[in-house]
Amino acid sequence: MMQRILYVAHDHLNQSRGVLKDAAPASDVIVFVESARMTSGRPWHPERLFFLISSARHFAAELESEGFTVRYLKASNTTAGLLQARAEFGNLPIHAAEPSSFKQHELLAEFGVQFVPNDFFLTARPDFKLWADRQKSFVMENFYRAQRVRLGIMVTAGEPDGGRWNFDADNRLPPPKNYSWPPYLEHARDDIDRKVASDLGMQPTKTWATTRAGALAQLRNFIDNHLQGFGPYEDAIAADNWALHHSLLSPYLNNGLLHAEEVIEAVLKAYRAGAPIGSVEAFVRQVIGWREYINGMYWFLGPEYREKNELAANRKLLPLFTDSSKTQMACVKQVVTDVETRAWAHHIPRLMVLSNLALVTGTNPQEFLDWMREQFIDAAEWVMVPNIIGMATHADGGQLMTKPYAAGGAYLNKMTQSCKSCAYDPKKRVGDDACPFTTLYWDFLDRHRDRFVKNHRMSQQIFGLNRLSDLPELRERATQVLEGLEAGII
Repeated sequence: MMQRILYVAHDHLNQSRGVLKDAAPASDVIVFVESARMTSGRPWHPERLFFLISSARHFAAELESEGFTVRYLKASNTTAGLLQARAEFGNLPIHAAEPSSFKQHELLAEFGVQFVPNDFFLTARPDFKLWADRQKSFVMENFYRAQRVRLGIMVTAGEPDGGRWNFDADNRLPPPKNYSWPPYLEHARDDIDRKVASDLGMQPTKTWATTRAGALAQLRNFIDNHLQGFGPYEDAIAADNWALHHSLLSPYLNNGLLHAEEVIEAVLKAYRAGAPIGSVEAFVRQVIGWREYINGMYWFLGPEYREKNELAANRKLLPLFTDSSKTQMACVKQVVTDVETRAWAHHIPRLMVLSNLALVTGTNPQEFLDWMREQFIDAAEWVMVPNIIGMATHADGGQLMTKPYAAGGAYLNKMTQSCKSCAYDPKKRVGDDACPFTTLYWDFLDRHRDRFVKNHRMSQQIFGLNRLSDLPELRERATQVLEGLEAGII
């Protein structure tokens, strides 16, 4: 006789975490709901949908093979699916792990779902709030160092290994020339994958695993072939490799197939065996620092944070974001093409190409947020809201980041290999062949000089703006660039 319905969201696919950690085949029925809102409510990237749905169906099949009563239901929305489960099994109490978004939490709470704490992170939400409540400013580095000490990672008596908390300054090499990148795994497709792809009317790549076994294989591949080189080139954008030495683990961390605890332990095991401290620290910082910080800040800042637009950026989403053929900018075309192909790009293309462009063009942050949320395979709501509103578009006015991440063509010329083949010159800010990033960088500072003149981290840039002798011509070129971007011809 079943006693509980355990609802498992598509991003809670872990048998030892959340609502499943005390599940019993004799008393619990496990329910998944594939809602129409999830599959067709927005223009989701097909690869993203394929990954989430196929991973959940594989996970449901594994639970069923272990003797659990499992229902994988399709419904108009989550609560409609839960009503289907109750129609079959009776008016049983429904339990779930705390949802990953404010909206889902509100909907399920109103329906009467009983929540267990969300333990898919290393830092519980109440614990993060205790940290944040004590801060005058929300500096991620401070949180990260506290995490290192709290978790006992790469520290001795409270002091960091190697005498430094952060090796970031060593990890900013431009893309190497004549470098042999280790191949990334390809994941074979099985009957479940093929059925999901058929249902979606698409042909998936072999980039993303849809099982825990595949996720573990991806982790091993990163440790064996990419960890050593991860740090030095983590901020580069190469023309001959779309992933460099990045781990490609974020989708599995974000849907539950992997947990941060086991990923960090695997990396630390490699560290103890001799993996370089610079690469290990850089990866550890991304997982126990940035990832945990972003999730914590999402819940700490509240649902209203999503709507912030302190720079009054109201330009419509540019055509090039949804169609890579709508731009002649080589770096942007390369990154958007990568996103179109496999629903992923690493953090520097996201921040310094896509987000930088949205920032300096004054693109509406909510429109840009929605696009990023829909297109990226690892784009949970908790991930994208603080990243886009805070870091990418500075729409919170500096609540998370003390300065906007705006950059011109000089940065892109250094950290990418796109400029030599581009129609535009990164060294020019005016003229028909001036790099749009260079032009718009200075125009962005000009438009917001009154706001940023008092920012101690922006004073040098504003001073540089005051020295421009061609500012009238730059403003004219900026108008032309914005019109061309809106028309999809620049």
